[in-house]
Amino acid sequence: MTPLRARFEEVGAPADLMPVWFAGVLRDGFALTAAGAYADFGDIARDGLRTLLADLDGRGADEADEAAAHILEGMDSLPPHPDVAGGVHALRRSGLRLVTMTNGSPELTDGLLKRAGVRDQFDALLGVSGPRCWKPAPDAYRYAVRRAGVRPGEALLVAVHPWDVDGAQRAGLAGAWLRRGAPHYPETMSRPKWIAEDLEELAEALAARGTGGA
Repeated sequence: MTPLRARFEEVGAPADLMPVWFAGVLRDGFALTAAGAYADFGDIARDGLRTLLADLDGRGADEADEAAAHILEGMDSLPPHPDVAGGVHALRRSGLRLVTMTNGSPELTDGLLKRAGVRDQFDALLGVSGPRCWKPAPDAYRYAVRRAGVRPGEALLVAVHPWDVDGAQRAGLAGAWLRRGAPHYPETMSRPKWIAEDLEELAEALAARGTGGA
């Protein structure tokens, strides 16, 4: 998401507003799920941008809408992390089946994986529009494993966000946390079964242990 900082600056907003906006998107998606409701990532993201940008400098609704659209267009060209291609291929060589499950759009995931050159390594690209609830709701993970045709205990959720790892483990899956430079994992959340700096390191650890499955 870091490249979106430049998009914020291009519409006259501070780059540091990007993580504030993204945290708000997650908050509102989680809140709707907790209330038994649902909205797509794109709609929540657009609403959040409109509010932040309008509050920032008093710009009008039309101008805020145009600025929000410019920022969101940047999501179509986000680059993958450099370890993704090597890590994905290593996981497949280990005999693992790969499926994605996103709070965002599977279409965006499709584009990201194509830019990384690994789209053909994945059996399915899933999203929360299927179960109509955002991760970390248990039903989101259960939906993913059902679609993958495995039991929760046969699946491993790999994520950067500790709340995602914790949610998966509470739903019966194993969890792997990619640190990506983060100093520590929250003590209030369930400890991951696996911890690695990036996807390539995780793939090496799984191969050494002979882990298979989905």
